[in-house]
Amino acid sequence: MSINVCNDRSMASITSLPSGVSGSSLVLLSTQTASSSANISFTSGIDSTYKEYIFKFIDIHGETNSKEITFQGSTNSGSSYGLTITSSAFVAYHNEAGNSAVLEYGSNSDQAQATGFQMISGNAGNGNDESISGTLHLFDPSNTTFVKHFIARSNCYNANDYSQDFYTAGYFNTTSTIDAIQFKMVSGNIDAGTIKLYGVV
Repeated sequence: MSINVCNDRSMASITSLPSGVSGSSLVLLSTQTASSSANISFTSGIDSTYKEYIFKFIDIHGETNSKEITFQGSTNSGSSYGLTITSSAFVAYHNEAGNSAVLEYGSNSDQAQATGFQMISGNAGNGNDESISGTLHLFDPSNTTFVKHFIARSNCYNANDYSQDFYTAGYFNTTSTIDAIQFKMVSGNIDAGTIKLYGVV
C-alpha cells in the first residue's frame, strides 16, 4: 500500500479514504428550541443505535443573571433524573479589560458520587448579548456492562464580562441503560437557545 504525502498542507487531492479506513459522521436526531423553558428534555432517540451521542447547545440564554447550564440522566425514560455522578471540572477565563486571566480547577462544579445536576458551563450573564454554547458527548448509554462516560466543553459570556472556557468530564455510576437526558439552568428558566442531539456513526 502506498502512502500519499501532502506537502502543501492541502487535502484537496484526496477524493476517498483507503480501504479499511472509515470516517465518522453525525446523524441529526432531534432539535429543541427553548422559549422561557424550565428545561429541555430528550426522552427519545437515545438507545442502542449509536455508541456515542453528541448534544450541541447553541446560544443558551438564561433568564437569571450569572447562572450555569446543567444536565442529568435518566434510566426510566425521563420519569426521574438523579443518577449518581462522579466528575471533574476546570475553567479558563480572560476578561474584556485584559487584566485578569485564570486557569483553575472548578472545585464548586465537580461531584463525588452525588446525584445533583452536573454543571457544564460557567456562570453566564443574562444581558441581551450574553449566552452559552458548547458540546456534550455521552458514550455508549445502552451498555449494561460499564458505567456511562461523558465529556463536555463550553464557552460563555460570563456575567462579569469574561470569556469563560469550561471543561467537564465524568461518569454516571450505573450499568443500567440511560435513555433520557435533561438540561436546565442552575436556577431560572432557559429564556432562549437551541440544543441538537446527534448520533455518531
